[in-house]
Amino acid sequence: MSGDGARDREGGSFWRDNSLTLAFGSAFLVVLFLQALAGHAQFNEDLAADGLQRIGLGEYLMSSDFAVDVSENWQSEFLQFFLFVFGTVWLVQRGSPESKELHKIGTESDRDQRAGDHARADSPRWAGTKDWRQGLYSRSLGLVMGGLFLLSWVAQSIAGMSAYDEQQLRRLQDPVGWGAYVLSPDFWNRTLQNWQSELLAVAAMVILSVFLRQRGSPESKPVGSSHGATGVEG
Repeated sequence: MSGDGARDREGGSFWRDNSLTLAFGSAFLVVLFLQALAGHAQFNEDLAADGLQRIGLGEYLMSSDFAVDVSENWQSEFLQFFLFVFGTVWLVQRGSPESKELHKIGTESDRDQRAGDHARADSPRWAGTKDWRQGLYSRSLGLVMGGLFLLSWVAQSIAGMSAYDEQQLRRLQDPVGWGAYVLSPDFWNRTLQNWQSELLAVAAMVILSVFLRQRGSPESKPVGSSHGATGVEG
């Protein structure tokens, strides 16, 4: 019996077996709620400064200002993972657990990927096919991340245009269309601020994990691994 199969059969409580997703999902909801409260307070301060009536929390949650603040962060996160998932197929970093082993650059063989004739009994059904289904499934993670990035990018652009036009009207200036807003400095200032921070975070994680360790984390190499060990998880 393989080690992976034995561990899977040990089972455990629902909370333990899904604790990573549950913890981060719960933290996301808490932070999103706190962001809504802080954003609502700031938005009302801006309204008061312009001599306008304050709005309630529910109205703020339905506003374009809240939507653009949320969506611009989401699209940068999904972009980060989309680039990382696809980039690590071909790009490597010697000594990093975030990289695969140096000799495995590329999409790898069916044997390495347990696909086609090399699929196992517990492999996903589409992994054992030899047609478009395997091709689609074998790239499904990156494609979904890319799709989520595009959807959140479009949502950000639409909500950002609406928020921008509201400010234009407050200043007694003409609103702009979607095309003009997507080419505007306001849109790209918001967008590039997030992109550069996400790319920096990935680059820092990749290179720092070469020399630094976090005992027990799969994002780190084992404490005693050499700095040159690549693709090894703790």
